[in-house]
Amino acid sequence: MNAADHVALLREALQPGGSWADLGSGSGAFTLAMAELLGPDATIYSVDADGRSLVVQEQELEARFPALDVKLIRADFKDTLDISGLDGIVMANSLHFQRDACAVLVHVSGWLKPGGKIVIVEYDIETHNQWVPYPLPFSRLPSVAECAGLSAPRLLDSRPSRYHHRVYSAVSEKPARSEAV
Repeated sequence: MNAADHVALLREALQPGGSWADLGSGSGAFTLAMAELLGPDATIYSVDADGRSLVVQEQELEARFPALDVKLIRADFKDTLDISGLDGIVMANSLHFQRDACAVLVHVSGWLKPGGKIVIVEYDIETHNQWVPYPLPFSRLPSVAECAGLSAPRLLDSRPSRYHHRVYSAVSEKPARSEAV
């Protein structure tokens, strides 16, 4: 996949502006796609445990999007982070490293404002391997989203994968607060 594929996988779920996080951002392929789609009025929190990957991101972001407010956070997104009120979260190829995707989604959805979105990008495969230890095919995503208290996921896009058949993107939402009667 290339940069245009990354943008295409996110395009339908992201509108300019707002406050978003890229969890498990690696060297920033999807952070850069988010920057392109969200524009200079957005704030992006890029979270990864690998400091070297964040340095690569920082250099690329400064070169391509110098006016964008990007906060690089060296941390494991399973930890408690000082992030809240997000409009959305992107988790691209990060859930397939988590044994309990439901528990992770419950944890990170706490950082969303009511009605906030979680965009998931994953390989659409059933069988694990050394690179995808806990696959999350789209066919299983509805039950994981329901377990986490999120809306039924909507398939956004898919792209062929050189390694694992295809990659899909899907979006679920945190329920809006119900009004007291």
